[in-house]
Amino acid sequence: MLSLQDKIVAITGASGGIGEATARLLAQRGAAVVLSARRSERIDAIAQDIREQGGRATACVVDVTKAEDLRRLVSTAIDQYGRIDVLVNNAGIAPISPLADLDTEGWSAMIDVNLRGTLNGIAAALPAFREQRSGHLVSIVSVAGLTVSPSMAVYAATKNAVRTVHEGLRKESTDGVVRTTAISPGYIRTDLADSMADPHVRELTRKNMDAMGIPPAAVARAVAFAIEQPADVEIGEINVRPTVQA
Repeated sequence: MLSLQDKIVAITGASGGIGEATARLLAQRGAAVVLSARRSERIDAIAQDIREQGGRATACVVDVTKAEDLRRLVSTAIDQYGRIDVLVNNAGIAPISPLADLDTEGWSAMIDVNLRGTLNGIAAALPAFREQRSGHLVSIVSVAGLTVSPSMAVYAATKNAVRTVHEGLRKESTDGVVRTTAISPGYIRTDLADSMADPHVRELTRKNMDAMGIPPAAVARAVAFAIEQPADVEIGEINVRPTVQA
């Protein structure tokens, strides 16, 4: 029987949406979770709720654009629970707009959070994984990187970059120490649209989420499936879409 019992999992972007759903599901299945995000009051409340329901959870304020914050997240997991088995790189933003809008600030922000944030997580977790001789890196990517749509060029580029980094790390980690999983959601009912700068794109995205979006728990189940596998099994990539999404 596959189990998450006693897995130690740190999760970025855990103040809502996919990150929160993942923390709650993994804790229900026996993992100890370290929730991280910039909103301290939110992750503190979620961690408290998980503990009240009999789970193990702690919170750590993290800005993924700061390498030292990710190192502190890994240290918090190790200090609190003795090790870190999994890092879920979930934090992401999508201030998308047509390239002609020249939203260079939005482009930089997506690069910093979506790509650099993932790299900061890798840099923080790999030394611990190597010292432990085991570890699993899970990153929430996006199906947007598989078929590029208008207004999503830079967002898709950051997600494709993460997918490429994952494949590179997989090929560098065939000694069985580090496993990698890239999970690409389609339309999920989250607040991701709130970060979209273009009002037309924002409202269209919200409309599509309302019409066809599936709950964040669907992605959380994919995360659980990947990390519950035995050490000699690596689930490299999973796409999670609504059945009605083209």
